[in-house]
Amino acid sequence: MAKKKKSTASPADLRGVADAAAAADWLDDRGLEDIECIVPDMSGVARGKMMPVAKFVDAPVMSIPGSIFTQTITGDYPDDDDAFQIDAADSDIKLVPDYSTLAVVPWASDPTAQIIHDAYHQDGRPVEIAPRQLLRRVVDLYDKKGWKPIVAPELEFYLVERNQDPDYPLKPPVGRSGRPESGRMSYSIAAVNEFDDLFDDIYDFSEAQGLEIDTLIHEEGVAQMEINLRHGDPLALADQVFLFKRTIREAAVRHDMYATFMAKPIAGEPGSAMHIHQSVVDLETGQNIFSNEDGGPTRDFFHYIGGQQKFLPNVMCILAPYVNSYRRLMRASAAPVNVHWGYDNRTVGLRVPNSSPGARRVENRVPSSDANPYLALAASLACGYIGMTQGINPGDPVEGSAYDLEFGLPRGLLEAVALFEECDELADIFGKSFTSTYRAIKQAEFETFMRVISPWEREYLLLNV
Repeated sequence: MAKKKKSTASPADLRGVADAAAAADWLDDRGLEDIECIVPDMSGVARGKMMPVAKFVDAPVMSIPGSIFTQTITGDYPDDDDAFQIDAADSDIKLVPDYSTLAVVPWASDPTAQIIHDAYHQDGRPVEIAPRQLLRRVVDLYDKKGWKPIVAPELEFYLVERNQDPDYPLKPPVGRSGRPESGRMSYSIAAVNEFDDLFDDIYDFSEAQGLEIDTLIHEEGVAQMEINLRHGDPLALADQVFLFKRTIREAAVRHDMYATFMAKPIAGEPGSAMHIHQSVVDLETGQNIFSNEDGGPTRDFFHYIGGQQKFLPNVMCILAPYVNSYRRLMRASAAPVNVHWGYDNRTVGLRVPNSSPGARRVENRVPSSDANPYLALAASLACGYIGMTQGINPGDPVEGSAYDLEFGLPRGLLEAVALFEECDELADIFGKSFTSTYRAIKQAEFETFMRVISPWEREYLLLNV
């Protein structure tokens, strides 16, 4: 795939500044007129306000209703119950900019910047249910132990024709050859080259924002792609996934197609995952605590796997957050159906890739690409943290295929929500406010889904029952 000449500017020059004064200079130097002040909500959707740059420079902290963190994916709100109560007054919270995330919006028609914000109560306390704050909370637990988690997400998505009627199945788009893909083209360079112009824009948009793509490949499904990101700090990588999703969708629309991160957008094709590679380093030495001095695995390494085996089923409503997510987690679908682990085994939920001792890591293959990256990283890291602090031992590694072994994951959203709500260890980490709010949102989304009659019901029940 031919690429345009890259800019000589480093990501540090294109993304982020130290403080408000540096932000004012950065915005002025680039002649930017507007700024998107955004915060990721519970679904990973960008919420916030757009304003003139001059107004932002004068007053960078803004108010917004706290209810944005209780919205469902349909824009509705859950009903009150014994554990979850909507703020009847719909009081404001404060959004405070994180200047390290300042970047341009390269697809905007007018000169525009963007900056991600953190959410705080009026008294200065972090908003407990804000996804970005939840991830910070989990990372802080590691910090108190003298550890630093390192992650590297891999993000799968489909390119599809524009689809303006949700009753019609999605179709692969037409590439530069004038024909859509008719079969699976896993790792095909030619299939990626079908969309050269689109991927040039994705690379250019990413570079303009200081986002770094490690590799791009064609995945197993028809017009299914995967972008791998470089390893690093969990919050920084969650920000990158959040922004990459926006970037890829915007680039696709520019080329008269959609990019979708639905877990299972096309029947009969593999689902889309967000695999998360995870390791932990010692804050003082910088050494990977999963490896001994002799290069062998440590007890922490096995305990990390043990924690994920035990608790990943309890956070499945975060890793697979919608009804559609569970259509991916089926046999013969190239997705895990359990939390077995194995060495260089892609059929298990927890894979240990081949690596040097310094790069020893665990790949969580369970999350789907529709997951909120902040919550998915927080949940996965929390499970590993509990495993290390409680000394949980894993089962034996699996050799050969794990696809035919017993299901070890919930089969549907309500089952997953029940497992999440009953887990005291996770409630202690996430806080009761978050667990009750997230549970209420997922239950409300399920009720909305149940109002829809599917084609399967019309096909098999209409005239037969």
